[in-house]
Order: sequence, then structure tokens, then C-alpha cells
Amino acid sequence: MVDKQRIIPLIVATALFMENMDSTVIATSLPAIAADIGTSPLTLKLAITSYLLSLAVFIPASGWTADRFGARMVFAIAVGVFMVGSVGCALSTSVTDFVFARILQGMGGAMMTPVGRLVLLRSVDKSALVNAMAWVTIPALIGPVIGPPLGGFITTYASWHWIFLINIPIGLLGIFMALKFIDPIKSDEREPFDLYGMVLAGLGLAGIAFGLSVAGLNLLPWSTIAALVVGGSISMTLYVIHARRTGSPVLDFSLLKLPTLRAAILGGFLFRLGIGALPFLLPLLMQIGFGLSPFHSGLVTFASSLGAMGMKTLAARLIRTFGFRNLMTVNAIVSAVFLAACALFTVSTPLLIIMIILVVGGFFRSLEFTAINTVAYADVEPPQMSRATTLVSVNQQLAVSAGVAVGAASVETTMWLSHVSELNATVFAPAFVVVALTSAVSSFFFWQMPADAGHEISGRKAVDISSRKGAAKSAASAAVKTATEDTQDVRDQRLG
Repeated sequence: MVDKQRIIPLIVATALFMENMDSTVIATSLPAIAADIGTSPLTLKLAITSYLLSLAVFIPASGWTADRFGARMVFAIAVGVFMVGSVGCALSTSVTDFVFARILQGMGGAMMTPVGRLVLLRSVDKSALVNAMAWVTIPALIGPVIGPPLGGFITTYASWHWIFLINIPIGLLGIFMALKFIDPIKSDEREPFDLYGMVLAGLGLAGIAFGLSVAGLNLLPWSTIAALVVGGSISMTLYVIHARRTGSPVLDFSLLKLPTLRAAILGGFLFRLGIGALPFLLPLLMQIGFGLSPFHSGLVTFASSLGAMGMKTLAARLIRTFGFRNLMTVNAIVSAVFLAACALFTVSTPLLIIMIILVVGGFFRSLEFTAINTVAYADVEPPQMSRATTLVSVNQQLAVSAGVAVGAASVETTMWLSHVSELNATVFAPAFVVVALTSAVSSFFFWQMPADAGHEISGRKAVDISSRKGAAKSAASAAVKTATEDTQDVRDQRLG
């Protein structure tokens, strides 16, 4: 059991790292790929947006698929589909081939993320969940920052085809390890597939995520982007109405009644929105504002990943010491401060200072992500776990897309107000402030959680809870403090 609780998070983390890196590594290599297949880089940006579109459409089906066919098998097949899409990208000779291959990759990625998290939740004991989530959180932070420099290095010194072919050995190893170490767990209750809800949710999420994603790419006019977002919102509204009338919706919003999951969804959306803009804004500032090459820019921004990796060893201890609510509330503000500090970067700022701020900020951001991803499932019952992972994955996808859109809109608004026609270092500062303030607002939702939220997961057995209803409740709180883990029944009687 101990070995599996260490190995399974690494299996899931490897697959998620492959997906996160692949989704960003392509950006640096677009010019070389476009030249090789005979098209323009602007046209080839369809490859990025088609991948995001495929993710948004197929994520809602991930929970039902895992329950129906088994999380282990679906996870392994998803990795295989992602690999096939990667091979298709490497062999593409036209824009059409490339876009279809990216859509296939998106189908695999849509299943890998939520099903991989479901595998983790069903395989790891709750007492070890914080450490497990810390391992899984790291690739989500490393992928976006290591992708651009790695793509530039491979394209410069080898061939762009290897960007996709390096996924093959990683994927094969992931499939082998998954089939060897992950137990074949299936859901006992097989619910009917909500096809109508899947269509509404797919169209809604695709319109919103696709519209927000292309907002920062200058690929479509703003009127078209607005139409996509509005159309997607209408479709999602129809889905919400439909979900209230069905017993097995693909996106179960009734789970938001759970205070910990509600805080992770609402607060997590705002926090991720701000942080999701960082991989978009920071490389632009480094390359266009400061004149660094893509490779050197990637080396600087990689500093935030060092902080993320350093967090892994301390996450469980910090959460156990301070509790989820206190830590997440304060740490959201601390993370936002370090995000806002990027607004102070100028051409004359020493790179060492920039890297120190990114390293320390990466530590606090990764700590917050680990806490959010863990506390989301604190009160979720096993039969609801697949629906919860689907809901969390959809929320994350929309938050990242919204972060890019907000960051791009802030930069363009600053340029318009400053009467500037070209990007320069000065137009990025307001954008960093805007997204930092957005992330800071998430602390309000985290503070709404119960004082003992997630204590079963964090291992925090006793805590002082401030009384609002007089001395009687204070006495009950004192009784809780003196109780031990072995006297659970006695503690419940005193509280009763």
C-alpha cells in the first residue's frame, strides 16, 4: 500500500506533465511547423485552439466513462489516444492533418486529467492525499513554463517533429505502470448516459473556452469572440435547467452544496484565473518588453517551477499545522502579492531579483493549488467522486482560458488608454495588477469554509474554534481539543 501511494501519484503526474507540456511547447515552434507544412503561423494557431476545443467538448463525458469502463482502463486508453494524436502531429503534411491530430490529442487529454485524478482519489488513502496532490500539482506548474524553452531548443537543434515524438516513450511507460500498479476499480452503480446534457454542456463549454482562448491570439474579431462566449453561455444556461430535471447529469452542480467543494470551485476559479494569465503575460514581457530570446525567457520563467518543486516536501506539514481554511485564505493573498510584484519588473531589474520573486511566488502558488485540489474532495462520498473530478476539471479549464482572456484584454486596454500601438514593457504592469487582484478575491470564498474543513485529510485532529453562540459552544470546543483520534465516539457525544 505504501509503495502504491507513492507510485500512483507519479504515474498520474507523468501523464499530466506530458499533456501540460505538450499544450505549451507547440507555441514556440509554430513558425517552423508552419513553414514546413506550407502555411502561415497565424493559420496554424488553429492547432492550439482546436486542442482546447476538443478538451472542452469531451471533459464532461469523462466521469461517466470512468464509472462505466473502469478508471484504470480509461486512463490507459486516454494516454494511448494522446500518443496516437502525437504521432499524427509529427506525420502531418497539411493544416488539416495537423488540426485533426490535435483534436485527437485533445480527446485523450480530456480523459487523462479528470480520470487520472479519479484514479488517485480511489487508490490513495485520504491521510496521504495531500502529499499525493502535491506531486500531481507540480506538472501543472512546470509544463507551461518549461514548454516554450524546450520547444525552442528542440526546433533549433533537432526537428519540430520530436516535440511530439518524445511523448511516445513517456506514454508507453505510463500505460505499462498504470496497468501494473493501478487496481481495476469500477463503479457498482451504472447510470444512464446523459446524451442531451452532454451536447448542451459540450457546446456551452466549447463556446466559452474557445472564445476566451482565442481572445489573446488575435485570431478572430472581437465580435465573433463575443458571439462564441454568449452562445456558449446560453447553452450552459439551458444545460443547468436540464440538469435539475435529470438524475444523472454529466455535470452535477448539486455537489456545490458541499462547502469545501464549493469553495474549491468558486475560489479556485478566481485564483486560477489570475495565475493562469502568468504563463501568457510573463513570456511576452520577457521577450517583447525586455528583448530576451524565447530560450532565455523560458529559463527565467522556469524559476517559478523550482519554487513549486520545493513546496512538495512542506505542503502536508503546513496544511496540518494551520488547517485548510486558514492557510488557503492567507496564502491566496500572499500568492497574489508575488503575482502583482511582476508589475514592478523593468528592463533595469536584475534577473536575479526577478528569479527570486518567481521562485518564492512559485512556492506559494503551488501550495495553494495543492490545497485547493485536495480540499475539493474532502466531503465527497465515493459514489460521487467521478462527478466531482469532472466538475473540477471543467472549472480548471475555464479558469485558465479566462485568465488568458483577462490578461490579453488588460494589455490591450492599457495600450488603448496610453495611445500605444505596439507592445512594450510598460503596458504589462496593469495586467499583472488586475489578475493579482482577481486572485486575491478568492480568499473570501476560502474563508467561508468551516473552521475544521478537511481535517480528516490534513491530519489536524484538534483545533480551537471561535464561538459565536456563547459559552456552551466554547465548552464543546474545549472538549474537542482534549479528545484524541482513538476516542471518536466520546468526542461525538460531547459535541452532541
